[in-house]
Amino acid sequence: MPTKVARLIESYDLEGFGTELEDRWTGSGYERESLRALARRFNIEVLGVQMDRAGLSPLEGEVENTYRLLRSDEVSAGMRVQAERELERAGIDVDSLRRDFVSHQAIHTYLTSDRGAEGPGSRQTPAERLEKDIDSVQRLASRLGAVTEDTIDRFSDGELLSDEETSVIVDVTVLCEACGEQYDGATYLESGGCGCLEADE
Repeated sequence: MPTKVARLIESYDLEGFGTELEDRWTGSGYERESLRALARRFNIEVLGVQMDRAGLSPLEGEVENTYRLLRSDEVSAGMRVQAERELERAGIDVDSLRRDFVSHQAIHTYLTSDRGAEGPGSRQTPAERLEKDIDSVQRLASRLGAVTEDTIDRFSDGELLSDEETSVIVDVTVLCEACGEQYDGATYLESGGCGCLEADE
C-alpha cells in the first residue's frame, strides 16, 4: 500500500517531486537536507498547488509566508486566523489542507519504504541526532502545555480557580549569556546556536 506521501504526490500531480526529495535527502545533486526541511518543502509545495487551484496566483514568497502563518508557533492566533480565513474565502478547506501536511517521519517512511532510499551512512549523523532531540524537546513542551490545560480544566470550578477562558502557552527560551540575545528553544537548536562569538572574530 502506498504511503501518505506517495498518495499525495499522485493526487497533487507532483510527478518528479519524489525524486527531488530523495536527491535532497541523499545529497545527490543538491546540498543535503534534513527530513524536517524536506517535510516543510513538501508541505509548501502542497499549499502552493492548493492556492493555484483556487485561483489565488500567489506571488513569489507568498506561499512560504502563508505556510509560516499556518504552522509557526511564533505567529499570533489572530494572524493565523486571518490567513485561514483568506484561504477559506478562496474555497480552500483549511482542515483538509492541514490533514495533507506531512511530518518528517512520513517523509522518512516514503523515502525508505516506497523508494528504497538510504540516508548517507548507516548511523545517524550529528544533524539527524540533533533533529531527533529537537523533536523530543518539542514533545515535552507540548506535553507540559497539555498537562497544564488539563489541570486548569479540572479545577476551574470557581472554588479553587476562577473560571474565565484561558490559553496555555509554553515557551522554552534560550538566553545567550555572551550577548544577551534570547531565542525560542527549537529555533536556537535548528539555527546552530547564537553565533555571536563567531561574528565578533
